[in-house]
Amino acid sequence: MTLGPLPEYPWDAITPYRDRASAHPGGLLDLSIGSPVDPTPELIRRALDEAADAPAYPTTQGTEASRAAIAAWFERRRGVPGLRSDEIMLTVGSKEFVALTAFFLGIGEGDAIVQPEVAYPTYAMGAAFAGARIVASDDPADWPDDTKLVWRNSPGNPDGLVLDTGRLRASVERARELGAVVINDECYAELGWDDWRARSIPSILDPAVVGESRAGVLACSSLSKRSNLAGYRAAYAAGDAALIATLVRARKHAGLIVPGPVQHAMAVALGDDEHADAQRATYGARRGVLKPAVEAFGLRVEGSEAGLYLWGTRDEDAWATMSALADVGILAGPGPFYGAGGARHVRLSLTARDADIAAAAERLEGSARRGVNADET
Repeated sequence: MTLGPLPEYPWDAITPYRDRASAHPGGLLDLSIGSPVDPTPELIRRALDEAADAPAYPTTQGTEASRAAIAAWFERRRGVPGLRSDEIMLTVGSKEFVALTAFFLGIGEGDAIVQPEVAYPTYAMGAAFAGARIVASDDPADWPDDTKLVWRNSPGNPDGLVLDTGRLRASVERARELGAVVINDECYAELGWDDWRARSIPSILDPAVVGESRAGVLACSSLSKRSNLAGYRAAYAAGDAALIATLVRARKHAGLIVPGPVQHAMAVALGDDEHADAQRATYGARRGVLKPAVEAFGLRVEGSEAGLYLWGTRDEDAWATMSALADVGILAGPGPFYGAGGARHVRLSLTARDADIAAAAERLEGSARRGVNADET
C-alpha cells in the first residue's frame, strides 16, 4: 500500500488567531505550544561538552551507560524494578517513535491502531504511515478484534488525565486478549498535580500492571520537559525485549540514532533528580498563577491532573473560545486538533516564561472584571 496524501500541518490553521492576538496593544502571549523556555541545566550542558569529541558513529540502541541510567530512573522514579539493558533503547525524541513504531512492527493494511479519544495527532499519523486505520476509544471493551497496536497516553496530552493502575492493567489485559502491542506514552509522568503531587503516577511497566511479564508492553518517555532538553531530541522506550530488538533492527537500517554526546548527556540528566524537581516546582508555580485566571475568564478546567497544560472549555465551539482569547492577546491550542472530543476545548500551555504567564493571568482576570462591570450596568 502506498502512502496517501498527508493532511496539512494543523498548526497552520491558527495563523489568523495568532495575527489577531498579535494586534493586542500589549503584544502576543503565546500559550499554544508546549516548548520549554527555561535554561537547560548546567550539569547537562557540561556533560554535552565533555562528550563533544565524538568522531565515531554512536550506537543505535544506546550506550550501556545511558541504558543503565534509564533503568535506574525507572526503578527510582517510576516503580519499575529490574529493567535489563536489552529491554531499553534510545529514540530521537518521542515524536518519531510514536510516528514510526507501527510501521517498524509490520502493522499495516487491514489492521487497527487504537488511540485515546482526545489525543496528540501523531498517533493517527503513525497509523497513516503504516497504512492502518486509527480507532479512537478509551474503553478496552470497544477495541476491535483486528487491533494490533494500542496507544495509551498517561498523563495525557492535551487533557492531563492520569490512568490509575487498574485502568492501565485493564488496557494490558485487553491488548493481550487481542494479541496486540500496547504502549503507554509517559512523557509527563513526573509532572503530577492535584491528587498526584505526593504520589507517583503509575507506569504501564509497573509489576502491579503487567504482572510477572512485560511481554507485548512498552513505555516511552522523554527528557524534553523533565530536563528542558527538547532541542537535544533525547527520549527512550523500554519494556518487552523482543519488541525492542525488532525496533532496534529497523532503526539501524533507517539510521535513527541519538547523537553520541546527547547519549552521554542523557545519562547525566537521568541520574540527577534535583534539577527535575526544581523544574516541576517552576511549572507548579506557573500553574498556580494561570489556572485561577483561566477559570475567572469563564473556562472550566477539566482533567489537567498532570502535565504542562490546562484543558478548558466554555461549553462553546473551540474556535469561539480561541477568538475570545485572541481578543486579549492570548493564543491557545485549539481542541479540535486533538480529535472530535476536543471540539469545545482549548489547551493552554504552562511553558511560557513567568512574566508572560503573569501577564496572561492579568489580562484574563481584567477581562473577567470588565465583563462583570458591563453586566452590572
